[in-house]
Amino acid sequence: MTSRWAILAIFAAGVLTVPVADSGCARAADDLPFATDMRIAGDNSQTRFVMDVSRKIELRAFTLADPYRVVVDIPQVAFQVPPRLGEKGRGLIKAFRFGLVMAGGSRIVLDVARPVKVEKAFVLDAARGQPARLVLDLAAIDRDTFMRNLSLEDRGRPPALLASVPPASAATGDPRPIVVIDPGHGGIDTGTKSAAGDEEKSVVLDIGLMLRDAIERTGKYRVVMTRTDDTFVPLADRVRFARERQGALFLSIHADALPRREGDAQGATVYTLSERASDAEAARLAETENKADVIAGLDLANETGDVADILVDLAQRETKNFSHQFARRLVGELKGAVRLHQSPMKSAGFRVLKAPDVPSVLLELGYMSNHDDLKLLKSEAWRAKTVDTIARAIDLFFSTRKLAGAGAAQP
Repeated sequence: MTSRWAILAIFAAGVLTVPVADSGCARAADDLPFATDMRIAGDNSQTRFVMDVSRKIELRAFTLADPYRVVVDIPQVAFQVPPRLGEKGRGLIKAFRFGLVMAGGSRIVLDVARPVKVEKAFVLDAARGQPARLVLDLAAIDRDTFMRNLSLEDRGRPPALLASVPPASAATGDPRPIVVIDPGHGGIDTGTKSAAGDEEKSVVLDIGLMLRDAIERTGKYRVVMTRTDDTFVPLADRVRFARERQGALFLSIHADALPRREGDAQGATVYTLSERASDAEAARLAETENKADVIAGLDLANETGDVADILVDLAQRETKNFSHQFARRLVGELKGAVRLHQSPMKSAGFRVLKAPDVPSVLLELGYMSNHDDLKLLKSEAWRAKTVDTIARAIDLFFSTRKLAGAGAAQP
């Protein structure tokens, strides 16, 4: 009698291979291995995941709980696969996503419907005209067994992604304030997507780089960015990055989207931190954005005490006041340049805004789910006008603070 895995081995050999659509994506570098397809076979008790890759690579697979996930870490790979691949699953796998998770490393995250164990995880050499193949065999188990296995796994979060960048400090002798620009999402975390497949992570990175250049042209500020390429950065690392570099202002840039059932909102919105959301939409957005680490397959069960410490430190009124001052200034400047949301200033519990000593604001430039907003977000003329407006708001914010400080110094 033919075994289940024997049948799936035929599947892995390419009999059921899905043709690859031309993604228009060139290889990032000649020396990178590249993946050309991923597919799933099996049922609710046993499921196989297969990825075609240009050459044999190493892998490490582990599981995470609540929600149940299987994470596969591999060397950096150029993903030349059909668009929207992974949005639909089969068997034990509900969906999967993939992308760069750190310099030199890629990650595949499989959302699974129930507790599973990784029965096999291996890579086959290319042979007989077929590419090399990464193969992952999953089997359903009960939660108690899953949790026991979880405690035995050698798993962990990626190393600090920004550790190679030396912190800027007053010791450099440069008195100019440091502005931290944080393009949201990145790597395996694509953020929202438009109906046409435009990804938030790419849109906000392009605008973030333009804003950096606009601010630097003034000569008044030093600018650092949490990411300058398609790299995933955990939320806590973004906060830590701003604090270690003694940032004087932190601006996180995003582009929202609404499910069709929730209507068709449009326009830019500026958010500040509050443990109590200003409205239901702000709460929904904060909950979505705060899941970035889960999306990337990080285990938050062993979160350090830093987050709790930060929540206590939020009692520091000066930082919160400065955040609100900049938010009001930003809304005021944007009002004459871009379309604003009907409620352009909101607050919610965004983890990325929780630096206790760095004034922090999150800017949603528009809704990628809205046709008109998306058209503007992709327009070079609109981008140029918008970044100049944001740069002006930043300059006015610091000018006001400087004048206030000078006034306070008067006898």
